[in-house]
Amino acid sequence: MNRVGSILSGVFGGLVVGVVGAVLVATGVIETGETREVVRQGPVTRDAAATDARTVSDIYRREGRGVVFIEARGVRRESSSPFGGPQGQGTATGSGFVVGEDGTIVTNAHVVEGADSVTVRFDEKGDRIDAKVRGRDPSSDLAVLQIDPKKVDLQPLPLGDSDQVNVGDPAVAIGNPFGLSRTVTTGIVSAKQRQIEAPNGFQISNVIQTDASINPGNSGGPLLDAAGRVIGINSQIATGSGGGGSVGIGFAVPVNTAKKLLPRLRDGERIERAYLGVEMAPVTEGVASDLNLPTKEGALLQVVVPRGPADRAGLRGGRTPTSDGIRAGGDLLVKVAGRDIKDPDDVAAAIEGRSPGVSVEVEYFRGKDRKTASVKLGKRPAQLTSQRSQPNENSPLPIP
Repeated sequence: MNRVGSILSGVFGGLVVGVVGAVLVATGVIETGETREVVRQGPVTRDAAATDARTVSDIYRREGRGVVFIEARGVRRESSSPFGGPQGQGTATGSGFVVGEDGTIVTNAHVVEGADSVTVRFDEKGDRIDAKVRGRDPSSDLAVLQIDPKKVDLQPLPLGDSDQVNVGDPAVAIGNPFGLSRTVTTGIVSAKQRQIEAPNGFQISNVIQTDASINPGNSGGPLLDAAGRVIGINSQIATGSGGGGSVGIGFAVPVNTAKKLLPRLRDGERIERAYLGVEMAPVTEGVASDLNLPTKEGALLQVVVPRGPADRAGLRGGRTPTSDGIRAGGDLLVKVAGRDIKDPDDVAAAIEGRSPGVSVEVEYFRGKDRKTASVKLGKRPAQLTSQRSQPNENSPLPIP
């Protein structure tokens, strides 16, 4: 299990990433039926980053023309929002990039959350162009905007393959940090398969970590490979406990996630995801020994949401708090939908892509007895509501 920080995880909400001495923030800035080509797809091979490498200045000259500065007016941020910003109305600013000659633009969902109007600019002195929010998915922190393609000469960015990205590959970020139009920074892919918290509290998986400098205002901008192909959408940064600037730890939603959702978001479809309705903790050798569990792998149920899918199937959460923050006595999941479960991430992977209403078989231990239950998956709620009133740093944290 590849995580940012040594924290426990669970299933049904978002993961608050625990970087030692740091906090995660979104990188936006808060001030007071016709068939068409959707995206420009770049050819990708496993060694593409090496064989098709270009200079940063060349990437900036070409792909930079497709990066936009976004202003979302009428934005409301609640004081409890993990993405910050003042309570009340104001203007959110961020970045985005063109992916289609029809005027399709990709950005982060949190950049345009609650906006009454959205405009984009292609350069600092350029005219503001009205944009329509075609679709928004808080669970992936992605949104699709539409502008009139006749208003400007569009330069769509080619989309790469984030599955082919390797740790250590060059990375180029283009965006509008602190409102500084079309700024380019460079670094490498520092890690893969990270998890970050989505605007609705659920988890975004398979996130790319980079040390390319990303700051407030970069949200929604592209993270590119050495050939100028988009490999991620910059979303969040870790900051020092006392500041809001980059410390060299940024996170980008993988472009392959975006490619799956783009056609649906462009068409205004509401993205629905399956929901199990549990919080879980991973089983370590120490936990297995302390709790006398029958196996050293699996996902230990901590909380079962009342009247949720798992609850209706008869699964049980933990009842006895322990000194390390884990609740003992919950069912131990070892197989979901035919997938062996080593940790809570495997449960998330087992239900990912499944539709609400589909039933999956769950195998679990209750004490020493191995049992099987059929769980009819529910529809994920719009916003995560924690079932743990007083979580601590060792408490299980939710994932989808």
